[in-house]
Order: sequence, then structure tokens, then C-alpha cells
Amino acid sequence: MPKKPTVDDARLILELYDLRREPELRKARQWWLITFWPKSADDFAKVATAMGSKENNWLRQVGSYWGIAVSFVLNGVVSEKLFFQPSFCGELYFIFAKVRPFLTELRQKMNNPDLFLTIEKAILASKMARAQFEKVEARVTAMRQER
Repeated sequence: MPKKPTVDDARLILELYDLRREPELRKARQWWLITFWPKSADDFAKVATAMGSKENNWLRQVGSYWGIAVSFVLNGVVSEKLFFQPSFCGELYFIFAKVRPFLTELRQKMNNPDLFLTIEKAILASKMARAQFEKVEARVTAMRQER
């Protein structure tokens, strides 16, 4: 995955950031970050199977956005060094930390072994991302216990 950052990498990061400002994606991100705190695979599956609900749309929209974005890193399209900066993808770490505790069960329950797979691969394959994720995961665990 390592690649020296280029001006094109910086442009792509800015384009990805700009996409996050789209009004509906903003609502979806807000919901993921503030409101959606699944405690189990069942909690997640309940939303994931509520087709047509705004929460289901938001769940899929944010998951798809980050899945596509990390695919750029996994395929060498964008620099890992730029992409995994907390200022750009801190949200990615936060979202993944929310589902990681029950990810194996969730994949079984949803009959989808690839659920969050690109996100998991990208984070775990990068020393930089793993180190940052561990910090965020600890904070999310503490936040979850407070809820």
C-alpha cells in the first residue's frame, strides 16, 4: 500500500472531502456519528434490513462512501499517508470501531462475509491506520459504556 503522496492524491482527498459535504450524506454521517450506537449485531441488522427507511439509507450511504474511499487506498489510487490522516478519515475509524466488536456475528447474521471487509483490510493493512484506529477504538469503547 505505501505510496509517496502526489498532487493528484491531494486533489482526490479534497474531492472525497467535498463529497462528504453533500446535504444528504451530511445527515447520514451525523446519524452514524451521534445517533446510531448499535450494541449488537441484532441492533445493526434491524436497521440494515429496514429497507426504505431513512436510517437504512443512511447506513448504506455512509458504509458505501467509506468502502469506495478505502478501495482507492487498497488499489494504490491514493496515498495511504494522506488518506489515513485523522483529519481526513477520523470518521472512518469511529464508524468501524462502532461495529468491530460484533463484526464476525454481523457478517454471519447478514449472510455477507464481505460486510465492512474493505474497510477492515485497509485499516489493518496500514501500520499508520492501525495505530490511529486503536486510539479511536478505545474512545468509542469508553463512549459505548457511558451510553
